[in-house]
Amino acid sequence: MSDLPSSSGSSSESGTESGWTPRTKRGVALGVVVLVVVGLALPKMGGSESSDGGGDDAPMRVDATALQPGTVTERIRTSGTLRADESVELTAETAGKVTDIRFDEGDRVDEGALLVRINDAELQAEKDRLEHRLSLATDRAQRQKELLDEGGVSQEEYDATVNEVEVLRAELDLVEARIGKTQIRAPFSGVVGLREVSTGAYVSPQTTIATLQRTDPIKLDFSVSAQYAARVQTGQSVTFRVRGLERTLEGTVYASNTQVSTDTRTLRLRARAPNPDGALRPGMFADVTVPLGQMTDAIVVPSFAVVPTLDGQRVFVAENGVAQPRNVTLGVRTDSTVQVTDGLSLRDTVITSGIQGLRTGLPIRIESLE
Repeated sequence: MSDLPSSSGSSSESGTESGWTPRTKRGVALGVVVLVVVGLALPKMGGSESSDGGGDDAPMRVDATALQPGTVTERIRTSGTLRADESVELTAETAGKVTDIRFDEGDRVDEGALLVRINDAELQAEKDRLEHRLSLATDRAQRQKELLDEGGVSQEEYDATVNEVEVLRAELDLVEARIGKTQIRAPFSGVVGLREVSTGAYVSPQTTIATLQRTDPIKLDFSVSAQYAARVQTGQSVTFRVRGLERTLEGTVYASNTQVSTDTRTLRLRARAPNPDGALRPGMFADVTVPLGQMTDAIVVPSFAVVPTLDGQRVFVAENGVAQPRNVTLGVRTDSTVQVTDGLSLRDTVITSGIQGLRTGLPIRIESLE
């Protein structure tokens, strides 16, 4: 019985010496949480201040180009169509049956070459008859001339015979002209296309037998806006390209229309270009470039340095270490550059990199200057 109180008193003293009451434990836990939160917040606050200060003070690194006077070739681009230098549809002057075709499709023929013959049997017979009559009349006139000198015939008889000779010659010429209409000859040297008739076919003057074209040189038809009409002259060179040929071709303007089209307000021009290999064919589409002249001391900037805006075009220039916008007016364009006709001077330095990130007054540092 005496041991129980002693054991109970020992346990009570032990709890008093440790000092960890429930209230004390809650206070310690709350303090630890506050310290952890403050510890996590301090690095972020310090980093945010450092970042803000550095972002406002560090200049943006850019590339730029110092403007220099350059030469710009002003040119216009338009479309055109190739045409044969000479082209004709071969037709007969008289109706009849085709008796002979003397060309193959795609043949190159010379001027005057006989291509097609139409039945002329009756005309040939008439020609033979007239030739015999003319021969007899000519001989008779010669004999009468000799007799006239001797008084064997009268002047009237001799004159009648001479008149008959002249009439027969005229009739013979008429028959030969009619025979000529039955022969279709090449009006110029060129290449014959596909024929539309065969031997034995009956043709009339409305029947197309084939097409004859001369394609060396070849013609190029194109149009320019009326505002450029006075700047494109005969003798001027143009360049063009056609699909399927991997080369640029050159021609020379030799004629223009007499008036500007009232429908399109364009002027039609025509040029010639050599075509020795026949690679260019009539009807082909052509992309035409017409140079209008060169301008010296022009201000030229890279195309990517120009930023389109709602009210026009803009570039950024470097001024006293900051970027400043300039509204500009553009002129001649090429594949990689554009002419500036207003808004810049040769003293300016145009920024050529980081264009989208620039703003008015942004500090910059030029890394590369061209």
